[in-house]
Amino acid sequence: MEPPVMSFRRLLLSVTAFTLLAGPVAHAEAQADARGADAVDTVLVLARDKAGLLEKQPSDTVFGIDKPLIETPRSASLVSDLTLERFGVETLDGLSAVSPGTHTASFYGVPGSLNIRGTLAENYFRGFKRVENRGTYSTPIGGAARIEVLRGPPTPVYGSGKVGGLVNFIPKSARDEGRFLAQAEGEFTATFGSYNKKLVTGQFGAPVSLGAAEGGVYVYGEAEDSHSYYRGLYPRRHLIEASADFDLGQGWSTAIGGMGFQSDGDVQTPGWNRLTQELVDRRLYITGRDTSLKDSDGNGRLTPNEVGFYPYASALYIPYYGFGSSDPVHTLDTGVGKTTLNRRTVYISPADFSKTTTGTLYFDLAKDLGADRSLKLQLFHDRQDNERFVSYGYPSAIDARVSEARLTLALPTTVARISGQTLVGASHRSFEGRRRESFNSGLIALDRRDLAFGATATDTIDSPFTDEPGGVGLRWENDNRSEWTQSGIFFTSDLEAGRWNLTVGGRYDRYEVESQDTGFLSYTVTGRQSAGRNKATWNASLTYKTALGLMPYASYAKASALEMSQAGDIAPSLVRDGSWLSNSDLAEAGVKFQLLDGTLVGSLAAYRQNRTQLTNSSPPTVQGTRAKGVELELRWLASEQLSFTLAGNSQRTTMKGPDRSFQYIPAYTAGVPGPSAYGGSYVVWSFASLPGRGGDYAYTLVPKSVLSLYGAYTSKGYDWGQAGATLGVSHVSQTAGTVQNAVRYPAYSVVNGSAYLTRGPYTAQFNVDNLFDTFYFTPDADTYANLGALPGKGREWRVTLKRTF
Repeated sequence: MEPPVMSFRRLLLSVTAFTLLAGPVAHAEAQADARGADAVDTVLVLARDKAGLLEKQPSDTVFGIDKPLIETPRSASLVSDLTLERFGVETLDGLSAVSPGTHTASFYGVPGSLNIRGTLAENYFRGFKRVENRGTYSTPIGGAARIEVLRGPPTPVYGSGKVGGLVNFIPKSARDEGRFLAQAEGEFTATFGSYNKKLVTGQFGAPVSLGAAEGGVYVYGEAEDSHSYYRGLYPRRHLIEASADFDLGQGWSTAIGGMGFQSDGDVQTPGWNRLTQELVDRRLYITGRDTSLKDSDGNGRLTPNEVGFYPYASALYIPYYGFGSSDPVHTLDTGVGKTTLNRRTVYISPADFSKTTTGTLYFDLAKDLGADRSLKLQLFHDRQDNERFVSYGYPSAIDARVSEARLTLALPTTVARISGQTLVGASHRSFEGRRRESFNSGLIALDRRDLAFGATATDTIDSPFTDEPGGVGLRWENDNRSEWTQSGIFFTSDLEAGRWNLTVGGRYDRYEVESQDTGFLSYTVTGRQSAGRNKATWNASLTYKTALGLMPYASYAKASALEMSQAGDIAPSLVRDGSWLSNSDLAEAGVKFQLLDGTLVGSLAAYRQNRTQLTNSSPPTVQGTRAKGVELELRWLASEQLSFTLAGNSQRTTMKGPDRSFQYIPAYTAGVPGPSAYGGSYVVWSFASLPGRGGDYAYTLVPKSVLSLYGAYTSKGYDWGQAGATLGVSHVSQTAGTVQNAVRYPAYSVVNGSAYLTRGPYTAQFNVDNLFDTFYFTPDADTYANLGALPGKGREWRVTLKRTF
């Protein structure tokens, strides 16, 4: 059987040949048209677009200037709210169905951020970066009017950021494709499905006139109280969005709004522990428990005094120095054997919890100065509060807030035969946050629990959220308070000369950071650390628009970004050694195309990037990565009723050595049989100390290729209404752990489908995810990537009833 990567490369060659042949054909047809039309009839094309695949208005995501993505010289994808509905996408992870290069490894089962080109991307809200969310809570997308996925650095207008990519959330508002709603509209939905899924949503928008001010208001809300495919997880979420947009007269306009979100059930889970190849291939799980440690006070968990001398002599871990060793308290002594593990059974206990509250506010005030000149003031604020606990021993509490002010002046630009638009402006961003965590003492025991038996008192670790008499409880080992500001000036210009288009931009920032960790066992520098630095970033892209509908381009970017933790704070050790501000760069070339009278659009891109990521060790280290790959995106309106999408990529991400991060390693890497080791853990202080990991190594947690093909059908309108269906398959190539001779997770394909029926204002939709109940894995991320993997969800169904008005 041909390897997936080779198949994908053959597909790329076929598509490239198709575009080269289709372009001249479409051009010849256009010349033969008796009307002599040179432009695409946009109205007719959009009338074909029954699944919301094509953009209806230009986007400013890539460069800050309104420009159609199909003409933008950078790899980017738009996903409309209609596409989300038709394709059944409910979380960020599902965007891989329509956006290439976005497959995400499991961040403990919580889809907080999208993985783009091998590294976690950043979340934006209307062009402003939010507080970090790698896996703290499931990022809500139900209230999106559209989602924009950029593979590359943010525009200088948006601020500094790494080159990996970003996801920009555009909330619903009364501005419908640049115009205000003409009349009141709204809808209510109720969804129920497998595993007691219950979700209701409601939205309402209306035009509003206040004297000379013309505009509208919009409100969206949703509430979910469900069980999960995974036993023991019960996601409960509430979301509210509200906005008001007005043209005030005399060229003035404003927008104000916000979003509030609350979740109580986005509990992190590593999935399956005690990983072996036999477990992955045959579901044969090694059972057994260690009874040498006792819950002597009967409180239902292991407090530090019941494990060992706290904090420096924990009985739950052994440093690995290149030779096998074991401890009697790590040996399984009861119920040792093997059993077949049910895929719905994952690492969870009644003690696990995660409670999150976020609040997001924005305000815009703009003035049209005439002659293509405008001035805009924007204010933004985002806050995140979270408390969570995972019973293998990872408590965390986050309280973070970020605010930003941005002033932008838009000016027409004309030099000889060159014309275009330029944005200049300034911005100021400030952050204040506190992150508390406990894991430095080694009170971590992921393999200790026998999943087949269930959670017990002697595999549930204590946390600072509980009060223990006598002061024997776990304390906050990290307690980092961090503040930073970023003040900068920026510009970006979009210039055209004939068929050539040049886009250039840059910014110059002043950073000021302060951090202090007062945790009980922080393993970091003591005292308040502060630093400041000036930094410039820039990017440039060049496009040539051919008469055939092909637009080849080349792009280069140099970027910088703060090295932030899961709360958006900066570790004091990074401030002291100067590694708190990192560099990244991107080189990209490709071709975009708009063929067959605008009904076939897409892009083919190749890239090479260097960027960093922060390890979750203490003190944290900055790890360099290098990635290269090829991405393909196609959207084809084949007829009035039928459309297709294809999104695929072939990539390779390399970790630059030496990787000196702290890591947990599996027992087989330490040369110890599982039953003699699962009661505790093995750790290495430097991942580079392992065999074959002293230099660069492949980041095998991300698949080399992902390919998604979807088709959508919409019937003609009849007296009884209209019907439609969507069917798609996503193929993911093999992944593996990062240690030498790691467990390998086979390639897999998942089929998703949906069907709907509309009659008047009523719609019924039926969705099935993983139609053929495919069994697969997604490996965990970060420090525990080699100890846990999440079995993919099996077949799930849901029915949604909608009433519009």
